[in-house]
Amino acid sequence: QLLGLSIATLSTVAHYGLRFTLISNVSLDSNAYKVIHHTAFYFGICLSMALILAALLSSAATVRESQCLTAMGFFCFALAFCGLIPAACWRYTHSTEVEDSMMDVYDFVYEEVRRNTSSFRRHELTAIHEAFLCCGKHSPFGDTTDVENKTCPPDQVHNEGQDCLREIQDFLKKHMDFVFSLLGIAIGFTVYGMFLTSFLWFSIHFSSNLYRKGKYTLR
Repeated sequence: QLLGLSIATLSTVAHYGLRFTLISNVSLDSNAYKVIHHTAFYFGICLSMALILAALLSSAATVRESQCLTAMGFFCFALAFCGLIPAACWRYTHSTEVEDSMMDVYDFVYEEVRRNTSSFRRHELTAIHEAFLCCGKHSPFGDTTDVENKTCPPDQVHNEGQDCLREIQDFLKKHMDFVFSLLGIAIGFTVYGMFLTSFLWFSIHFSSNLYRKGKYTLR
């Protein structure tokens, strides 16, 4: 249950968090980030529900010594396992896709502001700078452009704030590493849950055949 609640909390924070929401609202339909953003949220919620339901069914099956509840618990663990394996493989094979799509969104907004004086895009870029505590894209010559002067917080401009592309990349790398670790823990627990529910099902089955239902002896 705790693992399921942790996944649900992480999914909610990632979906409604300020930094993720800003990038999602700005991204174009052609950018993959918006699809990844919504897919990750719904996948996390479904996975957390499956894990919580599996834990509740397993607990109820143990108390009531029900083979049916045990089988349902095993099915929920197996369903979660079948979802976790493709998610972990996708994260391994597309290790930089989320970071690249998010940085592409920032590049698009930055270039729009640089080429145009649209107050709408400038407001979006200012919001991103304030959320990530960064300031534009650093020039190899070390100077700042009008974009940074108009959209960065004053303290970031004067103190040569962090490069936004690097800041976004570092932020997402830490977040995705945590997600990958949580996926690994979830896979381990689902495998353990499947073994445990299988053992419980056979124990109830053989105990019922021997008319020893509800009687256990610890040796």
